[in-house]
Amino acid sequence: MKLSVLDQSPILSGMSPQQALQQTTELAKLTDELGYHRFWVAEHHSTQTLAGSAPEILATHLLGQTKRIRVGTGGILLPHYSSYKIAETFRLLETLYPQRVDLGIGRAPGGKPNVNLALNRGRLPNIENYPSQVRELISYLHGEDPEGMGIHASPSGHTAPPVWMLGSSGTSARVAAEIGASYSFAHFINGYGGAKAMKRYTDYFQPSVQQSKPAGNVSVFVICAATDSEAEYLAASLDLALLKIEQGDLRSHFPTPEEAFHYSYTMFEEEQIAENRSRIIVGSPERVKEEIEDLARYYDVNEVIINSIVSPFENRLQSYQLLAEAFQLTENVK
Repeated sequence: MKLSVLDQSPILSGMSPQQALQQTTELAKLTDELGYHRFWVAEHHSTQTLAGSAPEILATHLLGQTKRIRVGTGGILLPHYSSYKIAETFRLLETLYPQRVDLGIGRAPGGKPNVNLALNRGRLPNIENYPSQVRELISYLHGEDPEGMGIHASPSGHTAPPVWMLGSSGTSARVAAEIGASYSFAHFINGYGGAKAMKRYTDYFQPSVQQSKPAGNVSVFVICAATDSEAEYLAASLDLALLKIEQGDLRSHFPTPEEAFHYSYTMFEEEQIAENRSRIIVGSPERVKEEIEDLARYYDVNEVIINSIVSPFENRLQSYQLLAEAFQLTENVK
């Protein structure tokens, strides 16, 4: 089974955005060496807690800092942009780093409601056109002229980055299937219904110029430490962070385990934390390995993307190191 990484460039306590991006770079280098399959970076706007606002730029930087790991976006929020421009951006990346680039796309706003207006010159994006936008994007990536305007996305080449449609519902799964794209389910956003969405994707998949058969994966929060008790202690900071995000109150940084330990939870908040644990795998390497394998079987996929937000950063690195050892990922490194 393949393990991959989703990194949102979280700004940890006491860290600056610049340090968060430096940590993303360090993590990409480490996971490249450890044998992880791909490394995706996200798009978030107008936030004080996540530093990644332009994943195509960050991915370019990371491709130059790594050797073998696939690097991509998780993802580009396509309704805000021109399909032609995104196609040219990723055709250029593919030309610079052949067969190492992934183009993950989504249709979410990527931040507060007004982000939609700011990114679209005061207008709301037309998400109804999203499926046709994706078709257009794939056509441009593969050297076609979908609008018949006598143009092509340059630079041209013999390979193209695969388009991965990101989603947390059955709707996006059906669109990915009908278009013939790859599909990634965000279990770390929605801990329920994902297996049905993935089955819908595989059942309705239609071959395309990009690929002849379905390709899916699932992303999940994972906190791994030497022991179950240590992992639970570290995971308390993510519990608190998710709670504060849902309350609209995560303003400056991701909390530390110490902050979570001293926080006074209401009964309702404790129930919400327990509910959010459906999105998180926590424990020792042996326990986490077993649960990741169970999740892969549940989704019927052979790739799981790990999103580990742990403070301090050294514990975040250790989480990925322990997973690599448990799954013997270094065997994938040539």
